Amino acid sequence: MEYDNSNRGVLFKNDRKEKDTHPDYKGSYTDGNGAEFWLSAWLKKDKNGNTFMSLSTTAKEQVHKQGMQQARQSLQVQELDDDLPF
Repeated sequence: MEYDNSNRGVLFKNDRKEKDTHPDYKGSYTDGNGAEFWLSAWLKKDKNGNTFMSLSTTAKEQVHKQGMQQARQSLQVQELDDDLPF
């Protein structure tokens, strides 16, 4: 029997955090339709000093598409000027 990972996720402490704006925890989540997301979490404090997590999700497919688009742009050859100086 295959394990059903739907509606489940995981977060790990971000050991690569370099700035305050970087998430404290990172991980992934799969929704009930099988779509996969990256998870980011920041530890924050409310006005009473209680700690809570603020979460953000980004579709893995979206990140993949953006990365592929950037790679294609960096590989595009610039047009050459047809006017030869000789």
